[in-house]
Amino acid sequence: MSDARALARAYLEQQRLVGGDTVVLPGDSGLGARDSGGSRSGALPPSPESRAPSPAAAPSELLPPGLSFDPPSGDLFSTDPVQQAADLGAVARLVADCTRCRLCESRTHTVPGEGPVDARLVVVGEGPGRTEDATGRPFVGQAGELLTKILAAIDLPRELVFICNVVKCRPPENRAPQYDEIAACTPYLFRQLELLAPKVILAMGGTAAQTLLDTKQALGALRNKMHRFRGIPLIVTYHPAALLRNPNWKRPTWDDVRIARRLLDR
Repeated sequence: MSDARALARAYLEQQRLVGGDTVVLPGDSGLGARDSGGSRSGALPPSPESRAPSPAAAPSELLPPGLSFDPPSGDLFSTDPVQQAADLGAVARLVADCTRCRLCESRTHTVPGEGPVDARLVVVGEGPGRTEDATGRPFVGQAGELLTKILAAIDLPRELVFICNVVKCRPPENRAPQYDEIAACTPYLFRQLELLAPKVILAMGGTAAQTLLDTKQALGALRNKMHRFRGIPLIVTYHPAALLRNPNWKRPTWDDVRIARRLLDR
């Protein structure tokens, strides 16, 4: 084997191991060329690692790459109190006094979110409902009970997960939050994620997904892809409230949360 061919083979093997894109060499090297039956002739033989059964595939094998959103982090010298918030408690206190949008006029309690400061998974929903507004806690109504069951199904006690919403006050009649309301609340959400630095984010519902990925794409188009928020893997799935209305979406949601679990375990 020539030195050039050996180097090419070593390079392709490295690409495969790190999950890089497939490389097809031009010319008559034979690497990556397809024979008449559709198989690759001269392709690299699978390594022992690829032949051995594995409980969790490499991240690049789980889902195709999706969107990546990297909003700027806070300036060290910023005078914005949200950026100066040193911990989650400080963010919650700012949320409690917030009057940035009209949702403050009808709220009973703000709902900043809850969970451990070292949570590896953060679940982000749309906004508080009636029960959440009454208690000041996220996801505690019927949808919350379903979320707890979903987390338990992937061996994640709710107490180990940080759970929050895009907007921290209940929209009237549980309507979808409007653009200006989302814009007023995202600094709190982004600061929470900055402080938490989780391993994985699970965006539940279209509002959460579109906000965290800065896109207008529909939820269906965002599922089944590996997105990133400030470099953190982000998985999009249905909101538990939607599952209560459409039980047929429970199966794809189960597929999504299993991907999130595998990312946590890698």
